[in-house]
Amino acid sequence: MTLHEIKDLLQCEVLNGGDNLELDVSQVVASDGMSEILAFARSKELMITGLTNIQSIRTADIAGVSAVIYCRGKLPEEKVIEFARQKRIPVLATKMGMFNICGVLYDRGLKGVS
Repeated sequence: MTLHEIKDLLQCEVLNGGDNLELDVSQVVASDGMSEILAFARSKELMITGLTNIQSIRTADIAGVSAVIYCRGKLPEEKVIEFARQKRIPVLATKMGMFNICGVLYDRGLKGVS
């Protein structure tokens, strides 16, 4: 599934990386715990979190995830979006909760880390 399809499905606002929405996503990692993301993320995954500080983008960069979606209507500060831009990590935001996002994406065939 492409990031563009996910954007439409989850009614996301694109905060950064709108020119890179054709990324192919097949796995998802979801957590507000950045240590958990680092422990379980695989390269090229989609990261879902409610943590909007700069550490979320640092974690995404180190873990090698493809993109970040902020959930529960949370929006990062501009400096976080700018840092993601520098790291070439697309950033989206949705009002949906993490549990619902995971359910919707699972129904569409995306898997988590096993």
